[in-house]
Amino acid sequence: MNIEELNSKVNIAMFEDSVEEKDFLKTLENPFTLQVNVGKICNLRCKHCHVEAGPDRKEEMSKEVLQACLDVFKKYNFKIMDITGGAPEMNPHFEWFVEESSKIADKVIVRTNLVILTTKKYAHIAEFYKNNKVAVVSSLPFYTKKNADIQRGEGVFDKSIEALQMLNKLGYGKSPDLNLDLVFNPAGAYLPPDQDSMTKLYKERLYSDYQIVFDNLYTITNNPIGRFADFLEESGNLEDYMNTLYYSFNPATVENMMCRNQISVAWDGSLYDCDFNQAVDMKIEGINDIFELRDNSLDIRRIKTGKHCYACTAGAGSSCGGATE
Repeated sequence: MNIEELNSKVNIAMFEDSVEEKDFLKTLENPFTLQVNVGKICNLRCKHCHVEAGPDRKEEMSKEVLQACLDVFKKYNFKIMDITGGAPEMNPHFEWFVEESSKIADKVIVRTNLVILTTKKYAHIAEFYKNNKVAVVSSLPFYTKKNADIQRGEGVFDKSIEALQMLNKLGYGKSPDLNLDLVFNPAGAYLPPDQDSMTKLYKERLYSDYQIVFDNLYTITNNPIGRFADFLEESGNLEDYMNTLYYSFNPATVENMMCRNQISVAWDGSLYDCDFNQAVDMKIEGINDIFELRDNSLDIRRIKTGKHCYACTAGAGSSCGGATE
């Protein structure tokens, strides 16, 4: 389902009409995060994946585009390099890009599915993360096997636990310069629970059951795009879910929307306000790609919005860094 179909199928106000402070629909003057989606190839095929990544995808970022990302990062004094996918580790230039990013960024984040770290080909990556002081953000939909495997596939939970224990042994979750954060996504058509309450529960259960420690848990609302949109439509939940998002709209979250302080780069170098807009091909205004941005200037711009944006402003808000209220 594309964004035009979503906007036309659901009878709620357009997102921009719900935002009273129109300046919040513009980017900040100096965004500090460059989020780079290095490709859609993944060893998993998760039901909630908004980018529809999987083993059958072929899209991967070239070294030329990755170099342009580094150039743009330095030119505009970004602070955080946020690397995502797919499984970003599967990009053939991934390790080079992480090493180069660590030389210029205050913080390098890699969003991993954990399972990839337990495979033979990528068994060295956890140690590589430690050596480059990469902040690891990992998806773990629940702290029990049954619930997690429903969303991500049979056997994924056990491999995720194995990877987390591996990271703990390296010092992740125990050292201030080795951050280990987890991400929770609801398994169905409902909003995530309170982030603080879920953090407490995750910490208690993961430690008591597996002696796993971590730093933060981010609760993220499932965005009604990609595979999750297909699930909503096939199960007859699309309208109800969109109404839930709409009637849970929280104006206090708008100022801190992640799209205001970042640029998202797709595998081909095209630019977006966020990874969700990238998934529905809503490119940013005024600049075609990372090469054009490198050779021109970065100005305050109006953010492209659609009805899917209610996912980031429902309840306590949602972003790649969790709640935003």
